[in-house]
Amino acid sequence: MKIKDILAQGRPTISFEVFPPKTADNYENVEAAAKKIALLKPDFMSVTYGAGGGTRRYTIDIADTLNNEYQVPTLAHLTCVSSTRERVHEIMDELNKRGIENILALRGDIPGDGRVETDFRYAAELVREIRSGGDFCVGAACYPEGHVESANKTADIGFLKEKVEAGCDFLTTQMFFDNHILYNFLYRIRERGITVPVVAGIMPVTHVKQVANICRMSGTYLPERFKALVDRFGDRPAAMKQAGIAYAAEQIIDLVANGVEHIHVYSMNHPDVAEKIRENLSEIL
Repeated sequence: MKIKDILAQGRPTISFEVFPPKTADNYENVEAAAKKIALLKPDFMSVTYGAGGGTRRYTIDIADTLNNEYQVPTLAHLTCVSSTRERVHEIMDELNKRGIENILALRGDIPGDGRVETDFRYAAELVREIRSGGDFCVGAACYPEGHVESANKTADIGFLKEKVEAGCDFLTTQMFFDNHILYNFLYRIRERGITVPVVAGIMPVTHVKQVANICRMSGTYLPERFKALVDRFGDRPAAMKQAGIAYAAEQIIDLVANGVEHIHVYSMNHPDVAEKIRENLSEIL
């Protein structure tokens, strides 16, 4: 089923993200975790694409299992920074053969060695290529606080508009921890004529090391309330996990209460975290 049709049903939705293993010897563990999350019956699940495309075959295999064995609509990530046009079409052909109808089109991170392909420079170009090469539902990423490489938020929304005009059906946000940031972002993009559905990306922070990684990679703003939570519980793993899940659940409740009904949880391959979020929101989503 196409995700754009799921989002058009006029009800709140919840989805979860999993990421493939970096090496074959961990594949079974990751697949088992993905299957457990699928048993929670989310509206869809996304499967990420490793930096540099290194886990591309695992992405397709896990997406296939979720989509065809568990009947959970699947969103396969596809990055273009390390892919030729020929390789992109090979992946699209494989996804089509396996009945996977949804692609999240991303530029992707620049590999550590700096080596990139030159067929695509931006995600908008990948969106356009997918649109011209198959009957896929195409999603793209958006950044409520602005992409770290953009000069400013206005310029970033301009690039976002290009992706939508290229044929993107919906957007999924980068994680954020202050809902007012998203509300402001939604107001600004609607003013610019971006009307496609926006799925809010929420990450339950369950251990203190995640905080440093989040700040290093995305520069996400951490509100004082969140910092207090980390200060109080960061050295107590069980307490930090419970508090992080509760914080994420409260964020989601506030979002749904304010009309943001599509939620994507960055569950980091942890079925127990996904299950707790599902339990806390059983009457809401």
